[in-house]
Amino acid sequence: MTKLEPSKNPWMTSAGTRAVMEALGEARFVGGVVRNALMGREVSDTDIATPLTPDEVTKKLEAANLKAVPTGIEHGTVTAISNGRPYEVTTLRRDVSTDGRHAVVAFTKVWAEDAQRRDFTMNALYADASGEVFDFVGGVSDLKAGKVRFVGDPTTRIREDFLRILRLFRFHAWYGKGEIDKAALQACAAEKAGLKQLSGERAAKEMLKLLTAEDPVPVLRSMAASGILTEVLPGELNIARLERLVTIDGANFFRPDAILRLAALLPDRAAAAHEIADRWKLSNADRDRLADIAGNTDKIVSYLSIKEVRKLLYKLDTARFKDRVSLKWAEDPKEANFVQWRALLAMADAWQRPKFPLDGGNVMAAGVPQGPLIGKILGEVEEWWIDSDFIEDEFSLAERLKAVVQAKI
Repeated sequence: MTKLEPSKNPWMTSAGTRAVMEALGEARFVGGVVRNALMGREVSDTDIATPLTPDEVTKKLEAANLKAVPTGIEHGTVTAISNGRPYEVTTLRRDVSTDGRHAVVAFTKVWAEDAQRRDFTMNALYADASGEVFDFVGGVSDLKAGKVRFVGDPTTRIREDFLRILRLFRFHAWYGKGEIDKAALQACAAEKAGLKQLSGERAAKEMLKLLTAEDPVPVLRSMAASGILTEVLPGELNIARLERLVTIDGANFFRPDAILRLAALLPDRAAAAHEIADRWKLSNADRDRLADIAGNTDKIVSYLSIKEVRKLLYKLDTARFKDRVSLKWAEDPKEANFVQWRALLAMADAWQRPKFPLDGGNVMAAGVPQGPLIGKILGEVEEWWIDSDFIEDEFSLAERLKAVVQAKI
């Protein structure tokens, strides 16, 4: 019998979790929380399944003085708020009909029926409050083997929700070992046209999660070979550059950055960045960052001088400079330049932006009347100040201002 040890899984014994489980009575942890706990990985969201109907769940939670939020009643989901944390509580379900994007479900009291409607065997695992694991589809053995396998017939599962095509690759990147399950891969390739039915947001969510896997490259190569990758990412993709960026991340213990990795994968054209940002409906911040990286024309080399680094940092700011350095590092075939690239990132982290010491008042004091000329003069002096490596000498600044004013008036 497979069992989770509560003493080794504090999320099971927290006051908030205990309160929800005790209020519901008949309930089990389900899905990712069980999967990750069995693998010894971090647990974030705590999902719970129960044969109780949503109305019964709500009544029991409120009777225990816990807040119940009807976040997805049509699908049987009530969110319990306990000790300030959300717990998604979902009634056991079976599919009545599906159209590749949405499912009509009916509630059931049978745990095995609920397991049969889930996507992968490793996600169809349940555990009660004591830690006993319930496995109706061979998920435990698949999890140990690193095999991401659909529950039942792969084609049937995929046609219920075409997002499962992308989920197969994402889950294999995160939890799989060796080759992707052959039957699953063949079914995904055969049903890839269904990806056109997905909203951009749903596709983006899966792909960005895939890109933050420790090494997404083997999976992306499988997606490309099966013709699936071109369904979600247009144009000539630079998988080799992404592969080098992934290697750099691993060697330096950098946290995977989905947008930076996406930029490494896409062609170096702002148009390509805008196209995928539109298709995936990325946030304004991610859209701007992606386009900024793709449209970069700044000369970034490993042997930049300290003065050049400071000038670029002032122009770009730390985050944009580091994006450019990271991408250029990934394009550099010379491993011997490792120390220099790493030093550029370290300089960026330590850099503090200097404040330009002059303002409009200084220009007017030099005899320039109020108007647009003030801004032009300040801009010219600031450019000189930057080129002078942010000189702090007040006399030199005053002399430069005087010279620019005399040339303009």
